[in-house]
Amino acid sequence: MIVDNMAQACQWSYNENDQEFSLHGSLRPQRVEDLNTCISALEKSVSNVNGLFYVNVRRLVRMNNVAFHALGCKILDLVRSRSDLKVHVTTSSVVGWATRKFAVLESISDKITVSEYDNEFYPGQSFLEEGGFIPILRTQTKLTWHHERDMLARHGLKAGMQVADICCGIGDFAVLMQKEYQPDRIVALDHSLSSLDYARKVAADFGVRGIDYVFGDASDMLLESDQFDFVTCRHSLQVFDRPELILRELLRICKPGGRVYITNEKNSHCLGEPRSETIQRTYTEVARLWAHFNMDIELGPKSRRYLVDSGFEDIRMESFMVTNLDGDPQDFADIVQSWEDVYAGKMAVERGDSDEQISEFRKGFQDHIFAALHPKGYAGWPVWVASGRKPK
Repeated sequence: MIVDNMAQACQWSYNENDQEFSLHGSLRPQRVEDLNTCISALEKSVSNVNGLFYVNVRRLVRMNNVAFHALGCKILDLVRSRSDLKVHVTTSSVVGWATRKFAVLESISDKITVSEYDNEFYPGQSFLEEGGFIPILRTQTKLTWHHERDMLARHGLKAGMQVADICCGIGDFAVLMQKEYQPDRIVALDHSLSSLDYARKVAADFGVRGIDYVFGDASDMLLESDQFDFVTCRHSLQVFDRPELILRELLRICKPGGRVYITNEKNSHCLGEPRSETIQRTYTEVARLWAHFNMDIELGPKSRRYLVDSGFEDIRMESFMVTNLDGDPQDFADIVQSWEDVYAGKMAVERGDSDEQISEFRKGFQDHIFAALHPKGYAGWPVWVASGRKPK
């Protein structure tokens, strides 16, 4: 994130996961030249984008005409100079002037669209789907890619490989791998048809090619054996009551000498300061809740044993801590809120928790959010990464 020195009030950032350039705060330059740094950052962000590029101004509380003219002209120049590019501007209905101003661009070019954040879904926001884990997985990818981007290479991913992403969800991780590592081909498999439909739309909007989306059961895949150099399965073994069945299939479809890469969590090790005690109690209870439904959100450190027992060799294992300091603390707060909505919502109710128990359960999530957003606070969420080689 960058702060504009001219006013110390405007910030901008680029999220490659969503192909989204965001502006925050107040943008009131005296001269067009005062925006050179911001415009250069916008140009750099869009230079590697194919398809749909998002400009998010929903947190921009002030903008004068000088700024709007410079930003608007740059957006128009971009879509006119690049036939492959479309731009979507996201505003907020809370700041009424923003929609009115940017709607002018929509009337000038059919390659520019504008929508209010409060009324329209867009890829930067959670995707509400059946089986409430979809919004959690979406936000997790935004947070973990910062770490996994380089880890993938250490675990063996290279350009030109045949890659499979099993339990791909809405396909955002497959898109990131395709853009960053340029594999020859990616097969992305999931059991949810609606998630796959959305994944295809995201790939099409972002101009990403080389990903084949396949419907299937991860424990019994209709994929040929020994065909992939690198197989990923993220945050998924912990959801299944018999993860060894998934690993058996991952081993089968992997080429001899290829690698399988998995990520899982140990949710009871989530932490935060201040209010650490209630945070710890809640995440210990999360582990019990998952166990009630025959899922193991404590699986992360067990990954090495699972890989060895499944027949893999040359096991590589590491962990990382996603924190509120990795980027915008609000991103961390958003994922915790997603956890609360699902865990203290439908799951706790179905387990038969009382209103009093659920209220106490929710308190730890809210204290974790408080820690993440506190100016002196620290909040963390640990993830374990492991990979194993299929014997030749």
